[in-house]
Amino acid sequence: MIGGIVLTVYGREDCHLCHDMIAELEAFQPDYPFSLEIVDVEEDENLERQYGHLVPVLTGNGEEICHYHLDPVALAAYFGKIR
Repeated sequence: MIGGIVLTVYGREDCHLCHDMIAELEAFQPDYPFSLEIVDVEEDENLERQYGHLVPVLTGNGEEICHYHLDPVALAAYFGKIR
């Protein structure tokens, strides 16, 4: 785990928005120390109910940072808050 911070992307295997968000997040890793966890909501009924209509959803420590598209301003605000 990089820097002890874990960001989680809730998504689906066949979701192009999910793949886009993951690629964008990987580009931010040199600037922000975090590891990335990818969770497929289709493998858990509760997650499907919670996030299914919003995927991809980016969370950090249980807090939603953004959904549908990566929001760099929200990501920077999240890191500013936890530092």
